[in-house]
Amino acid sequence: MNPALTTEIHGVYCAAATPVTETGAVDHTVFAAHCKALLAEGCHGIAMLGTTGEANSLGLAERHEMLERVIEAGIEPSRLLPGTSQTNVADTLALTRHAVQAGVKGVVLLPPFYYKGVSDEGLFRFYAEVIEGVGSDALRVVLYHIPPIAQISISPQLIGRLRDAFPGIVVGIKDSSGQFENMESLAKAFPGFSVLSGADPLMLPLLKAGGAGCITSSSNLVASDLRTVFDGWCKSEGAERVAGAQKRIEAWRNLTNAYVQIPTVKAMLARRRNHAGWSRVRPPLVELDEQQKGDVWTRMSALEEAGND
Repeated sequence: MNPALTTEIHGVYCAAATPVTETGAVDHTVFAAHCKALLAEGCHGIAMLGTTGEANSLGLAERHEMLERVIEAGIEPSRLLPGTSQTNVADTLALTRHAVQAGVKGVVLLPPFYYKGVSDEGLFRFYAEVIEGVGSDALRVVLYHIPPIAQISISPQLIGRLRDAFPGIVVGIKDSSGQFENMESLAKAFPGFSVLSGADPLMLPLLKAGGAGCITSSSNLVASDLRTVFDGWCKSEGAERVAGAQKRIEAWRNLTNAYVQIPTVKAMLARRRNHAGWSRVRPPLVELDEQQKGDVWTRMSALEEAGND
C-alpha cells in the first residue's frame, strides 16, 4: 500500500490559477471548468486561493464568492483546500470560518507575512487565535511554509507545539521552501503528519521519504503525470512509466519558470485550455508580452512533439 494514504490529507492538489475577465473580475465559469478538468486529469483536489491563485490580490468578498461559486458549479467541497490567510487574525478567521462552514477538506494557512523577524510565540498566538475562533472540530489546517516569499519560517518547534495544542486539527504543511532536506526532516520528525511538497519535481523523493503528496503550480499543466507518480512510485511494476512521468514533470516545471512564474503558468493555460483570457493577471503582476508568450508557446509545442505532454 502507498504509505502516503495513511495521512489525512494526501495526494496531488493543484495550486489552481485564477482566471480573470477583461474588467479584472474573477471568471467563475472558466474557473469551475478548469477545476473539473484538473480533477478529471488526476488531481485529488484543488488548493484554490493560494499563491498561484493570486489570492493576495483578491478581496475578502471575492474570495468568499469564489468558494461559493465553485461549489455551486458542482465541485465537491471535500475536494477543496482553499487558502484562507491574511495578515491579521480577524480576516483570516472570517475566511477560515466561511470555508469550514462550506464543508471544505481543509484550509491552507500562511503565517502573517507583513511583519518580519516575528517569534514562534507570536506565530503560535496567530494560529491559536484563528483555530480557537473557528471553534470547530471539522477544521483541518495545513500550514504554509514559503520563506522565499513570506520571509517568515515555520519551525519544527512551532509545528510540534501546534500539533500538541490542536491535535487532529493541525494536520499538515505545504513546504515551498525548495529545500528537500527540510521536507524530509519534517516527514521523519512527525509521523502521520501530511508533509506536502510545493515543488512538483520534489514530490517523488518526498514520497519516498514519508511525505504525503504535493500542492503545486505546475499541476495546472501536468496533473496526470503527477498522479501517475503518486499512484505508482511504490509499486514493483511500472517503474519506467513513473520515470517517464517524472521526466515530463521536470520539463514542464522548468518551462513555468522561464519568466515570472504566475504569468507564465497562465500564458501556458491560455494555450492548453484554448482560452486567451487565461493570460490575464491581477495587479501588481503583469502579463507576459507577446514575444515572451510566443517563446513559451513554442517551447510547449516542442515538449508536446517530444512526447512530454
